[in-house]
Formats: sequence, C-alpha cells, structure tokens
Amino acid sequence: MSATVFAVHSHPDDIEFTMAGTLFLLAERGCRIHYMNIANGSCGTTEYSRDEIVRIREQEGRAAADYLGATFHESLVNDIEVFYEKDTLQRLASVMRDVAPDIVLTSSPQDYMEDHMNACRLAVSAAFVLRAPNFPTDPPREIVDKDVVVYHAMPHGLRDGLRNRILGEFYVDISSVIEKKSKMLACHASQKNWLARTQGFDSYLDTMKSMSREVGTLSGRFDLAEGWRRHSHLGFSRVEMDRLADLLGDDLVAFRA
Repeated sequence: MSATVFAVHSHPDDIEFTMAGTLFLLAERGCRIHYMNIANGSCGTTEYSRDEIVRIREQEGRAAADYLGATFHESLVNDIEVFYEKDTLQRLASVMRDVAPDIVLTSSPQDYMEDHMNACRLAVSAAFVLRAPNFPTDPPREIVDKDVVVYHAMPHGLRDGLRNRILGEFYVDISSVIEKKSKMLACHASQKNWLARTQGFDSYLDTMKSMSREVGTLSGRFDLAEGWRRHSHLGFSRVEMDRLADLLGDDLVAFRA
C-alpha cells in the first residue's frame, strides 16, 4: 500500500524539525511526498535583507525537498503573515486539490507561535474543502472526491504557548533515518546563526536530535522518535482510518498507553 502524502508546515526548516523522519520512512514505503512551507522565511535572519533571505531560504527548501525526493511547492506569504483568512486559504486549497493527498501531515494546533498554529488551521481547512464544489480556490481547481487523513506533528519545545506538555497519540521510531533527517535539516544553513542568536540553539542539528530523544523517551519504547496526533475523521473521510500507522506498521509505531 502506498499513498500521496502532503507535508504542510509554516517556515522553511519546520518540516525538518518535526516530521522529516516520518517522511523518509514513508518514502521508503513507496509513498509520493509533497513538501510545502506556507511562509517564505522572510524574518529568519539578522544578517540579510528580506529579499535576500527569501531567495536563500527558497533555495534551501528546494534542496531539502530534493534530498527527501519530494515535490516542492512554493510558499504563499511572508513570515508573521500566516493568517487564517480567505485569500491564503483559497490559494492553499488550490495546491491541496492539485496534490490530492491521502495523508496530510501538518503542524500542531498548539505551539509557541501564531504562524505555526495558523498554518495548522489553514492546512486542516484546505483538506476539509477538497471535495466542496462551492468553495472557490485560487487558481480554480476541480474538487477531489477522496478520503484524506490529517495528522498533527509535535510542537517545537513539545509544549504549548502556556508551557503545558503536549503528548502524542502515537510515536514513530526514526532511529534508522536520523542521519537523513539531520542532513535534510542541514540544507537550511542560513538558520544556524539565527537560531543560535534568537532561540538559544547552540547547534540546531543537536537541538533537533535532543528533541527526537525526548520524544523517544515519551514513546516508552524508542531511542529517537517523532510524535503524532490524528485529527478527527469527521468531514475528511467516510470512515475512521489510520493510514499513517498502517503504512509504518507495529515495528515502527508505539501508541501512548
């Protein structure tokens, strides 16, 4: 069984931090992977002008998608402008219909910043209107009459904005692909200084591995893991299903007790 998987997050490098390991495992199982950051990374620098950093981060995102073997989709808005509003939703919904995913992997509904949470809301709504003919997309695209399953990654820091711990519904063992995940994140070289200066990440690669170890501990079974929560199937699929866990299998998936 293979599937079309659409990874949608906020900024260039968010996919790499929170879900790249799972994406590599899905690619190994023959899934077709699509990669999209809604924001273009315009504020992720203290060194470059906005136009320069947008160009740099698009190149880095394309390189990361190429390394994964994924189809790259261009960003829609500037950083801090990921708003839950009609124009952006219509543009994202057009891409969603073009991709026609079986699985959507997106950000957590709870996170430390609004761009991440609004990216989640936009991705969920774009998936919801896949087969809604009276919702106009930009550019216009025909509806896609198929079931889709939506999953939410863990937030950065594994807590919401009020510091409450977020737990996964299940955890995926990424030990076999951690070096691939690290190399994919390293494609975003412009973020090394930015993350060190603004968020205290001495090494963003070490920070990613530390987070993966912490999620592994939460799993109670794996050394390195990514966590997932499944969105309600109501409005998205005719019956309840768990395509992600089914594709990865019991050896790689541990459900929270």
